[in-house]
Amino acid sequence: MAGGSKAAVYSAIGANTFVMVAKFVGFALTGSGTMLAEGIHSMADVGNQSLLAVGMSRAQLPPTPEHPYGYGRDAFVWALMSAVGIFFLGCGVTVAHGVQSLIVGGHHDATSAPWINLGILALSLVAEGASLYIAVRALQKQAKAQGLSLREHIRTTDDVFGVAVLLEDSAAVVGVILAFITVWLTHLTHAPYWDPIGSLLIGALLGGVALVLMRRNRALLIGQSVRPEELQRMNEIFRNDPVVEDVVMARAVVEGADAYHIAAEIDFDGRVLARRHLDGRDLDALARELDSGEKLMAFLEEFGDAVTDQVGEEVDRLEARIREVFPRARHVDLEPD
Repeated sequence: MAGGSKAAVYSAIGANTFVMVAKFVGFALTGSGTMLAEGIHSMADVGNQSLLAVGMSRAQLPPTPEHPYGYGRDAFVWALMSAVGIFFLGCGVTVAHGVQSLIVGGHHDATSAPWINLGILALSLVAEGASLYIAVRALQKQAKAQGLSLREHIRTTDDVFGVAVLLEDSAAVVGVILAFITVWLTHLTHAPYWDPIGSLLIGALLGGVALVLMRRNRALLIGQSVRPEELQRMNEIFRNDPVVEDVVMARAVVEGADAYHIAAEIDFDGRVLARRHLDGRDLDALARELDSGEKLMAFLEEFGDAVTDQVGEEVDRLEARIREVFPRARHVDLEPD
């Protein structure tokens, strides 16, 4: 797990805890539905990012007899739970409050000025922006290491924690801006409908983020393939090896937030293996030695055993080569066809 993603998750928990308390204080002082929506938004973020932290810890557990490939995919389970929490707690509660507020006529802050809420929102914007910056920087470092643009990396990465924090913090920043606008419009126009509209917009924003994250984690949880370029590179390694005659089947799926599971069935070239085994031996002298059925049978038994051992050595060599090219290949299963 990239250290940058851990830093992004824990910094997001700290920032959202701070702004959550501040937003609920603003709601308690003014009764603003927008502030309540933002408070619920931040509370959902704290809870969901705490789930991400649990998932990060669980995904690092070592393999056991019951789970021989480890707990890498547990990361996707907890990230999916986090996304569902955003949808039902963040989006659902916020939209329900906005609809209820519209039905009863909206809300208008009767205080002389909206400075309490605006000040809290400005402070929240700084905290949320700092957390977003940390998340972006972490993903930028990962993208640079893989030679990808930030956009392409975000689209294809299996670092569900970094992407989740990026989307949640982006939604938090946009949500604060929406809340700032609706609080200010409520004060300027004295119209009660701006406040519930702000709640509905924030709820819709959270719902969109949740759906994107749920779709992403579902694909990873059921076994998403690695990027096509990586799969092509893997096949090139096999096909360009002199002992490989054909690649019958090759698959590579994401096994965790930083792990691949690669499996392939390889048709080894028996002629190459035979030549390597017999290299340096005088074949004419060998032919003269095999002057009886008993000697021929003994040679064939020895030859078959040696070639079988050689196939095992070639499998080990190819697996090592795959791990060298793909450091994230935690599990490599190659089988002779």
